[in-house]
Amino acid sequence: MAEHAIETSSIEDLAAAMRAGNISARDLAEWSIGNRERRGETLQAYKTWQPDRFRAEAAAADSVLAAGIDLGPMQGIPVSIKDLYGVSGYPTFAGCSRELPSKWQREGPVVRALRHQLAAVTGKTHTVQFAFGALGTNAHWGTPRNPWDGENHRAPGGSSAGAGVSLWEGSALLALGSDTAGSVRMPASFTGTVGLKTSKGRWSTDGIVPLSTTLDTAGPLTRTVADAVTAFAVIDPQISEPAAAFSRRLGTASPADFHIGVCDWYFADCDPGVAEGVKAALDELAAAGARISSVDCPEIEASVEMFKRGGLAAPEFASFINNEMAAFRDDLDPNVAARFEVMEAVEAREYMARCSQRLELARTMRDSMAGFDAIVGPTIAITAPIVDEVADPKAYHRANMGASRNTSTVNMLDLCAVTMPVALDGAGMPVGLHIICPLGADETALAIALAFEKVLGTARQRLGVPPLGV
Repeated sequence: MAEHAIETSSIEDLAAAMRAGNISARDLAEWSIGNRERRGETLQAYKTWQPDRFRAEAAAADSVLAAGIDLGPMQGIPVSIKDLYGVSGYPTFAGCSRELPSKWQREGPVVRALRHQLAAVTGKTHTVQFAFGALGTNAHWGTPRNPWDGENHRAPGGSSAGAGVSLWEGSALLALGSDTAGSVRMPASFTGTVGLKTSKGRWSTDGIVPLSTTLDTAGPLTRTVADAVTAFAVIDPQISEPAAAFSRRLGTASPADFHIGVCDWYFADCDPGVAEGVKAALDELAAAGARISSVDCPEIEASVEMFKRGGLAAPEFASFINNEMAAFRDDLDPNVAARFEVMEAVEAREYMARCSQRLELARTMRDSMAGFDAIVGPTIAITAPIVDEVADPKAYHRANMGASRNTSTVNMLDLCAVTMPVALDGAGMPVGLHIICPLGADETALAIALAFEKVLGTARQRLGVPPLGV
């Protein structure tokens, strides 16, 4: 299989090509390693990169397949993993200046699901320290570069900062991230990739360094929605059918099968080209038969007001640092440390009041969404900022809140969501369409996104290739 075919082939197609003998896992590994080596450290996607280990895992996948053992579509597929996950044989830094204790190397169910199919780990991608940040910056290790700007170093989105970058770098075909206020969807939207925020409790977060035990979720970033569907079928413990059958079942839907609510709140205060890009995509989908109408969800704004006060993540994070990671408190990124006293000052009764309020907002949100399969809007309202322009703490805080405003509502209101790239904004940076569904409706969110992708095209088809991508 020619190199250009790898760039444009789905994970499912590559899996079929391996079984037909047209490509090997080692070929995919060498393609991935070659892509990264050609770029040197330009994109800085990885905290830990071990090409020899990567090659060995690919060779093992080939040997098992040659013995007639087919473990599934992820066998031999290159996967990058956020440096918040425990991965055997790899250190876990969680964005800190030094390695975390060895207990954080233990693999949880999400990583084990991929290991069971002998996916080949490419390395550990950079994260914002302890996942507390929306832009992807890291004072200790630097910030991965958004591949969509060939002249300026723009933020890749956080906290799964290296995940989306690794996909366009061509070093991975699937990236694992985590999402507490948008940390899968923000880097996916900023880098023009697909990101899935799973329903809370759907995937285990064991083996992942926590930020907020109430809100943390694990999720994938992929080049296409079709690849996200494949990854979901492999990892999700509730899916019992083969990934190919699951993909075919979801793929039977069309835009006309869904009632989509447009929430005007998500379109407010957008940078040039963001709202316009999403609205143009929705017009195309309406022309393809999607039933689109307005929806009002007052719970959204209320959830953001709570989020601005720190929500649940800030006090839970402060508790984790003070009780479990006290040795790392003096090591905190200045952008985190500057807010830490405020975080730990939240009293128990205020925390409990927020917990009750959040659950009530989530309950009434379900009523507001009744009759709609999903509500939509821009994933992020702002353009990915230039890193130097957010070096000032006040500028950082404004951009951090601007990036997480739309995405945080999903976590706060117990929802699930998919972001998919649909446009370039006024600065030529990717714009994401946010598809938000009720708790537990992960398959519906993926089915809608898959139907939309058939109309709108993949990122490569719709947006082209970024200046620093493959």
